[in-house]
Amino acid sequence: MPVSAAASAREILVRLHDVMGSRARAPEKLGAVVNIIGEALDSEVCSIYLLRDGVLELFATRGLNQSAVHVTKLALGQGLVGTIAKNVETLNLDEAAAHPDFAFRPETGEELFHSFAGVPIIRREQAVGVLAVQHVDPRRYEDIEIEALQTVAMVLSELIANADLIDEAQGGPTQPQPTAAVSLTGLKLVEGMARGYAVYHQPRITIEHTVAEDIEAERHRVYAAFDKMREQIDRMASQAEFGVGGEHDDVIETYKMFAYDEGWSRRINEAIDSGLTAEAAIERVQQRTRMRMRQIDDPLLADRMHDLEDLSNRLLRIVSGQMGTAAQMGLRQDTILIARNLGPAELLEYDRRRLKGVVLEEGSLTAHVTIVARAMGVPVLGRVRDVRRRIAEGDLLLIDTGASTVFVRPTAAIEEAFETKLALRQKRRAAFAALKNEAPETRDGHRVTVMVNAGLRDDIAALDLTGADGIGLFRTEFQFLVSATLPQRERQQRLYRDVLDAAGERPVVFRTVDIGGDKALPYLNGDEHDEENPAMGWRALRLALERDGLMKAQARALIDAAAGRHLNVMFPMVSEAWEFDEAKALFEAQRAWVESRNRKLPLDIRYGAMLEVPALAEQLDLLLPKIDFLSIGTNDLTQFLFAADRANPKLAERYDWLSPSILRFIRRVVGPAREAGVPIAVCGEMGGRPLEAMALIGLGVERLSITPAAVGPIKAMIRSLDRGALMERMAGLLAAPPRDIRGTLARWAAEADVELA
Repeated sequence: MPVSAAASAREILVRLHDVMGSRARAPEKLGAVVNIIGEALDSEVCSIYLLRDGVLELFATRGLNQSAVHVTKLALGQGLVGTIAKNVETLNLDEAAAHPDFAFRPETGEELFHSFAGVPIIRREQAVGVLAVQHVDPRRYEDIEIEALQTVAMVLSELIANADLIDEAQGGPTQPQPTAAVSLTGLKLVEGMARGYAVYHQPRITIEHTVAEDIEAERHRVYAAFDKMREQIDRMASQAEFGVGGEHDDVIETYKMFAYDEGWSRRINEAIDSGLTAEAAIERVQQRTRMRMRQIDDPLLADRMHDLEDLSNRLLRIVSGQMGTAAQMGLRQDTILIARNLGPAELLEYDRRRLKGVVLEEGSLTAHVTIVARAMGVPVLGRVRDVRRRIAEGDLLLIDTGASTVFVRPTAAIEEAFETKLALRQKRRAAFAALKNEAPETRDGHRVTVMVNAGLRDDIAALDLTGADGIGLFRTEFQFLVSATLPQRERQQRLYRDVLDAAGERPVVFRTVDIGGDKALPYLNGDEHDEENPAMGWRALRLALERDGLMKAQARALIDAAAGRHLNVMFPMVSEAWEFDEAKALFEAQRAWVESRNRKLPLDIRYGAMLEVPALAEQLDLLLPKIDFLSIGTNDLTQFLFAADRANPKLAERYDWLSPSILRFIRRVVGPAREAGVPIAVCGEMGGRPLEAMALIGLGVERLSITPAAVGPIKAMIRSLDRGALMERMAGLLAAPPRDIRGTLARWAAEADVELA
């Protein structure tokens, strides 16, 4: 494309706009469009293919045989045009026939042409067509020509949609269809069923105008938006100060780097120069970023490109004046929230009365937003692909995470079946609620302690609602994760006192803060953000012992909050006995400091450890004489034992909690603890599943700490169980494990009338 043609890009867009706004019929409009583009690019061929009924149809051409229009059709992935649409990518070839995806269509007469360049016509992140040019001579089109094609394609997507040249209900196999019922599958993150209407966490910003009337006015709008966005990022960084040096973590630094990146702002300015509005220019550059992301195999670099995508969305919201999330705008009806991912603080912003469920494109079992949602009683389905393309804002959704399914625009029959299943579920929940005041005691008279996991002040209400024996795990890090700055000691103290007040005489076990690794804080800088394996990295007790100022403040807050009461403290991710010694010594030093100020102390402090790292099992002889209680954290223990990242969807459900490896390991820990007189509990999702909890009891576990929603089903299971018979059966199974322990245990439970609903 000659420089003069590039300089007249705005004139091209205006000419296109005039054509599409005319009263001419659709074929005539497209004929004019391909002529304008072909002339501007000095290209003998310019063709437009549009996606209808799932195939790409040649709608207009300059240079190919006119008899091929509406005759030549290509499936997605077929030929060069189909490849561009399927992969949403650009091709630029000096010899088209040499490409492995080339498919010759004789009716077009294209054998005369050698060079080929094509770009996708994108609407709502999906290719709805292809704009292609061809030339007789073998040559690659210059970058400036490809840029012009991509810019024209962006404007063309809006114009052909407005002119009804594509059937958006059939714009591709994954386009939302307002009248069609669809079922999508994903990964169950939080158990539950819910009915509500789709609301996007970050509502899609509709670009009303793509062609600029006044380039300088658009440039001024972008400059103002950049200034406002940079102020926001700087404010985030200034609020994230930690320690004397006021360092900021890598996430904030990356955001600042992109926010001030001259190359990014220059590309947006160049898009405005071509004749686009501020919004369209940002979207144009964002489209190019998305195309690059699809070609990146390096996970670290892909994450950086995601950062730029997030900043582009922020800039687009600012320049369009649509800056709020759905939480800030308020929910108006029963809602199923749709998001790529969420942080725990973002989830807590929503009105719990109207938030019924969450569907995530990403998400993992170990993410803290999952734990928060579980505590809130909000079902979550993660790893649901193509939600933007399959779910429209306002669609009725039915979530059944037990079936790993969300129904979109359900039929009457689907709704009826769902309501029947939900009613049965609610009936069972009512039966479980009736057990609130019943003791979790087996048929042969053995009392099991059933406690709940918590992390929020509101979670304490679950004690009275479920009749649980206490809080076996209070995750103190939630307060850190939902705060923009490090929570001051006084704030921590108020939370801990409120929890103890609400619990009354029932015990509360406070786990010291488990942060770092994949639970990075925006005000805590460290090398952990560069870790390839954050779950096994610089986190939990490892971090707390190195950053002992953090742990000292928490220790003093806990000691002051528990004045005149019993205090139970548990240290997470203990790998060796000396780590427990150091953590306990730190707490004891703070107790001595409080005592030296003549302040009231706790009646006593009981110290425990979490066994999540398998290495600790080899030091039980050193550890057990020093601790008051032990808790097995099955979530981390499982992934460490199997070397399997549970955040990886391919591995999340591959390794069974009822495998011989897990069960034998737990039995190996329970035996020495019982001999030493040290109470042992299981904290984690394993203990909240009736069949798994039954197996744990059969191994000698006498304390479970589980999600509040699981208390009823677990109580019902315990009260229907003969513990002695179960222990005998478990011993036999582990001596000679069958291939399917889960199935064998389930059959035994059915024969023994154990309630596993």
